[in-house]
Amino acid sequence: MPLTAYAAPFARLALANITREYPNFPAHLTTSPDEPTRPSTLHPAFYGAYDWHSSVHMHWLLVRLLRRHGSTPALADTAPYVEALDRHLTPGNLAVEAAYLLDRPSFERPYGWAWLVALAAECRAYGGAAGARWTEALTPAVAAVDRLLADWLPKATYPVRHGNHPNSAFALGLLLDAGELSTATDRAVRERLLTWFDGDHDAPAHWEPSGQDFLSPALSEADAMRRVLTGEEFARWLDRFLPALRSGAPCPPLEVPVVSDPADPQIGHLLGLTLSRSAALRPIAGALPDGPVRTRLAEAAEAHLAAGLPAVDSGDFTTDHWLATFAVLALDPYAQH
Repeated sequence: MPLTAYAAPFARLALANITREYPNFPAHLTTSPDEPTRPSTLHPAFYGAYDWHSSVHMHWLLVRLLRRHGSTPALADTAPYVEALDRHLTPGNLAVEAAYLLDRPSFERPYGWAWLVALAAECRAYGGAAGARWTEALTPAVAAVDRLLADWLPKATYPVRHGNHPNSAFALGLLLDAGELSTATDRAVRERLLTWFDGDHDAPAHWEPSGQDFLSPALSEADAMRRVLTGEEFARWLDRFLPALRSGAPCPPLEVPVVSDPADPQIGHLLGLTLSRSAALRPIAGALPDGPVRTRLAEAAEAHLAAGLPAVDSGDFTTDHWLATFAVLALDPYAQH
């Protein structure tokens, strides 16, 4: 299932989303009747795609597709996409976004923070004049996230383990992958993951999924630990954490969830769960030696991808404003970096 086949429709979907201001669900505390509340005023760069974090990661999606396929027939005309990114990712717009984050230290913590840093990393990897423009414009916002992380992590005594946006493991793993943090903050992220999770064992995997999960608590944690442990350390940790993998017993995070109503905004999260599980399962499998556990994880990754991919471009804004990002994460193992 190569990403090439989806490059054009996903790019069109991303462009439609990042430029669509309404409907909008702003996570903004209004403190005065005279306060401006229009999304494009509060967030001149990231006003579209229903909510702030979705707008950020749909920008990431568009840049990634341009980087991977912008010089191929799959995306023959890149001008409309580059023009939209040039309108949004300007120094002035990103200065407003950075100030907003610093004024509201818990806003989009840590999920939106992670996607912002991931977007900056993708712009840097895109390169060329456009990538350099966007990277430079994003620099103050990335610095804001770095500062906010440095302030927050020492106070984060406990991780958030549920399968929605505040999940600690998913966001911190994404931040490490981006490679845009300062050395001190990168080290603090790694230390916090180990403090939170290194001693975990016998995960309550039978509790998964919850009714509106789009992340697997168990697999997000395992995927984060894959990033901070060596191969042998990780294999031993995973045996303790999910012993059912080695024993061959049923393991619910490997079972494709039932999505009874894809158009329901909460139940529809489970479509994202199929894709985020697939995106986690394959690198977890890749970190293990050949054998039954690795094979079992890889097969589960394929089954989840096959279940979630057809729903990505459904024409329903409920899922169209975010799901393609997770489809690309799941398809990444099939793409050339």
